[in-house]
Amino acid sequence: MSSQIAYEHQDVTGMLRDAGLRPTRQRVALAELLYSQGNRHISAEVLHEEAILANVPVSLATVYNTLHQFTEVGLLREVAVEGTKTYFDTNTSEHHHFFLEDENRVIDIPDSGLTLDNLPVPPEGMEISRVEVVVRLRKKQMQ
Repeated sequence: MSSQIAYEHQDVTGMLRDAGLRPTRQRVALAELLYSQGNRHISAEVLHEEAILANVPVSLATVYNTLHQFTEVGLLREVAVEGTKTYFDTNTSEHHHFFLEDENRVIDIPDSGLTLDNLPVPPEGMEISRVEVVVRLRKKQMQ
């Protein structure tokens, strides 16, 4: 689901049901926060802060669990940029990312025809499910 529109309560409930998830009060509230601003990249910590500000009583652990459940059913895409830093992308289409190191922010790489050649042959019994490119950016150093 890579829609650019903002979801309303009823749409989010249907989206969760269509994905095979029970639309609990917390899931619906978190999904509304996630999808109300169009496509974006968000960390669990930022979503938790948004939930608290919106008076949604939810623990950080519940936010993490919900984000991982949404990812498992294809409603989100997980983008790992550092060993411990993970963002969740509401745009689930095939695309790559820039990571702005100075801002700790992820943005989509515009469709520029990026091609990847010479991928390794996977081990016996395995197949490549997806290849993701994260290009790390920082401000130019003054010389």
